Amino acid sequence: MMTIKLITMKVKTLFFILLTMSLFACNKANDDSNIKDLDIDAKSEKLIEASNKFGLDLFKEVYNDAKTPENFMISPLSVSLAMAMVYNGAENETKAEMEEALRLEGFTRDEINQSYKLVVNALLTADDKVTMDVANSIWYRETYQVEESYLNVNQNYYDAEVNASDFTDPETVTLINNWVADKTNDKITSIIDEIPSDAIMYLINAIYFNGTWTKEFNPEGTQQLSFKNSNGNYILTDMMIRNDSLNYFSNDVFSAIELPYGQGNFNMMVMLPNNDKTVSDIIGQISTENWDKWQEALKFTNSIGIWLPKFRIEFDKKLNDILKDMGMNLAFTSNADFSSIDPAKNLYISYVKHKTFIETDEEGTEAAAVTIVGDVGGSADPNAVEWIPFHCTKPFLFAITEKDTGAILFMGKVGDPSKK
Repeated sequence: MMTIKLITMKVKTLFFILLTMSLFACNKANDDSNIKDLDIDAKSEKLIEASNKFGLDLFKEVYNDAKTPENFMISPLSVSLAMAMVYNGAENETKAEMEEALRLEGFTRDEINQSYKLVVNALLTADDKVTMDVANSIWYRETYQVEESYLNVNQNYYDAEVNASDFTDPETVTLINNWVADKTNDKITSIIDEIPSDAIMYLINAIYFNGTWTKEFNPEGTQQLSFKNSNGNYILTDMMIRNDSLNYFSNDVFSAIELPYGQGNFNMMVMLPNNDKTVSDIIGQISTENWDKWQEALKFTNSIGIWLPKFRIEFDKKLNDILKDMGMNLAFTSNADFSSIDPAKNLYISYVKHKTFIETDEEGTEAAAVTIVGDVGGSADPNAVEWIPFHCTKPFLFAITEKDTGAILFMGKVGDPSKK
């Protein structure tokens, strides 16, 4: 869940953006020929590259923060979409700094909005075997004058529902929470406890994804095995086991596999450090250039012996300092210019908070990211071939992506799968 808090010296202006992705994940050999080519233009491809660059940089910043726990996950797509909506209200130097932080230099506002609309529509139609829904809504205090053009942008490009509401009525809290629960299939059931007397607006984006592994793990094959956690201690964890042929590559730092969902457009890339390496060594090599090279290096490979622990992560983090380090400073001060929302230029961001959830088991993956802006296999005889071991018995990284566009939906680290 990401929270960006916009306030004034007289009034706190609350924006709330929720992006949720749930991924469930059964049965088909890994075959890239089944992956659907998505209809996006060259500018949208560039936007995805920029969004991924932002996501990778954000991931490294979160990882390097001393307060980040051993298990964590962020949703680059969620954060990018959330911040893009806030960006629609920014002007002048505030707008320029947000472009720098979001890695969106060189794009016009119209290009950003048009491209995100095209990308989201492409993701929604990427895989007939996967259910993916996107919903947006704006809730604002009925007595507050919001710039009509700002509301129209979110309606036109993000298909946002606009609700002028009585923020003094406790029932409005219920309505907002019910909307969130409905759009996230009850994965997020409550996002606010009350509406402060100075709250002005909630802007919510929800994404829901429901799929299955292309090939499920057999629950009968799951065993209790040792995992050496981030602290160097050995713990027992439920390890899913299967032999399979799938996309794989290895270099001198780590090896990686792609576990596909549905027909193969969506997948989880698992990055496992080599015996003498750690997750930090992988992090040290993450860049957009290397990321692209790693994606290209993944090749269909026979006989991979997969050990993957079941894991569940719940994570939340305040991102103010990280976003400032990435170039977005003015937006957090009283000198911020969000005049496309309020011409009086009284608004600024008080905090940004991001919260995520993921659970991976034999059937697949279920994941969610909530962003708040406001106050804003193989069936062959195992003895017949030599299997390449891919045994996740120590901390590893993962990323859930869409294959054709390359969009990164989620990215995280598993340091101790026994922690729920």
